[in-house]
Amino acid sequence: MPTELDKDIERITNAVTAPGQMFELKDIDRRGVKMPAFVNAPPSLSHYFAHFCNEHKDALFLVDGDKRMTFGEVYAAARNVAHGLATRQGVRKGDRVGIAARNSIGWIVSYMGTLMAGGCATLLNGWWTGEELAYGINLCECSLVLADAQRAARLEGEEHCAKVVVFDHDADLAKGLSEYWAEGDTAMAMLGELGPEDLATILYTSGSTGFPKGAYSDHLGVVSGVMNYVAQTAMIVQLFTERGEMPTVQPSALITVPLFHVTGEVPLFLQSLAMGRKLVLMPRWDAGEALRLLAEEQVTYFVGVPLMSYEIANHPDREKYDLSACKTFAAGGAPRPPEHVKKIREAFPEGFPVLGYGLTETNGVGAGNLNENYLAKPGSTGMPSKPLVDMAILDDAGKPLPAGQVGEVSIRSVCNFNGYWRNEEATAAAFTDDGYFRTGDLGYMDEDDYLFIVDRKKDIIIRGGENIACIEVEESIYSHPAVAECSVFGLPDERLGEVVAAVYFVREGESLSPEELTAFLRDHIAPFKVPQHLWQSEEPLPRLGTQKVDKRTVKAAYQGQVEAA
Repeated sequence: MPTELDKDIERITNAVTAPGQMFELKDIDRRGVKMPAFVNAPPSLSHYFAHFCNEHKDALFLVDGDKRMTFGEVYAAARNVAHGLATRQGVRKGDRVGIAARNSIGWIVSYMGTLMAGGCATLLNGWWTGEELAYGINLCECSLVLADAQRAARLEGEEHCAKVVVFDHDADLAKGLSEYWAEGDTAMAMLGELGPEDLATILYTSGSTGFPKGAYSDHLGVVSGVMNYVAQTAMIVQLFTERGEMPTVQPSALITVPLFHVTGEVPLFLQSLAMGRKLVLMPRWDAGEALRLLAEEQVTYFVGVPLMSYEIANHPDREKYDLSACKTFAAGGAPRPPEHVKKIREAFPEGFPVLGYGLTETNGVGAGNLNENYLAKPGSTGMPSKPLVDMAILDDAGKPLPAGQVGEVSIRSVCNFNGYWRNEEATAAAFTDDGYFRTGDLGYMDEDDYLFIVDRKKDIIIRGGENIACIEVEESIYSHPAVAECSVFGLPDERLGEVVAAVYFVREGESLSPEELTAFLRDHIAPFKVPQHLWQSEEPLPRLGTQKVDKRTVKAAYQGQVEAA
């Protein structure tokens, strides 16, 4: 039965999407299907930047250590980057420009400048090894990579197709980005050339196939994803205003998640331009430092993987800080245990825990569970995100299932990505004939249209919000000449949700300790993918009738060892 909050959201949605209103809808054709889109959405991210940076030009936008910049200052810097990329580095419309760096003002200005020059912002995973970075560069045919010194050093000696230009996070922007900085009008000229169907971004995703895929989106998809979040925020603002609960300080958010992930990119960073929201950057996660910044900067919105808000709620110094300005403690990337939801609400009685569900391929848009609804149904990821998302639970044949039946969670919206770069087979397999993206997650929707995720179809591990393909880790283990068999799987972890575990069996006459294998893996895959639990089996691994390793049996045996310990 719909809650009062459900009824309020439905009422406000109908009001803000009505003809003549800010979020008025129209039908457009996408993958041969009519889908709702916003009438008033900017035609590209470059137009979006130009409009909203001017709207909020004098408001504080970015806080990065002792650096503080307004929206107007950030836009002016991005214009210089756009002109420098075009005139000094030869970037042309549609060129893939990789960004490989930690979170910083330099990252944000480089991202904006790339798009304003007509390039495609290609977001390389900053945690990858040099080998993995080179793979991502070659996969999407980057002509240029903008890297900080740490990532550039990892790329030394690796074969790839891009020119690497190094930038400095700590220097003044003009100096730190000096290799692609110039005053000029490229960005203004490009506004007349960019449109909804032009290539905008590529983000990398790990699925059951192992090696990362490049999920590419046009400007229509990314802008629609951003504006869907903005529409939802406008609904909540209206609701809080009606209740007399609207904060009086400037909206602000703490950036604790990587900007190369869709959660950091779309709902956190890009949405903030429309909201006039201040962003406070943290170079690396530390719960104590997060508490200090939340209090000092009067942060109103916190988002991270579930473990982050839980660590803040349980931090021994929590009572030393006034966090009353923070009204929302959001999480994404993995489910929260229901007991965490209760603990966060108890720790922050003036704020609410919320949960979002979306994927790289959906530009972060999917479902959301918030406030009192989340407390009532803490096991649910919420209702499909209004007003653009059409969600269905499909069987293996692509047919919709009724409420309560488990099938594959599938999402259809104009926000969805276009496809996987140079991989038509994977793209075709990802979509149904009627335009639904198959998420790989198994779940059901209850009678109130609340989504419950129960399992994953894809063989992936979600460690602290980071997707890890089991087969990718297995292939890295198999690349050691002493390994005959292996199996990789996830094990539950209270802090991270899941951690990577692996069992291996060596070839006859070979010797390989877990410590030696761990050292080998650290040279080939990012540290977060290296198994936290690693066992050497004294006998061949059990197999199914198909002669595949019986992963379920292996996992059950070794999970029991961890639980016993």
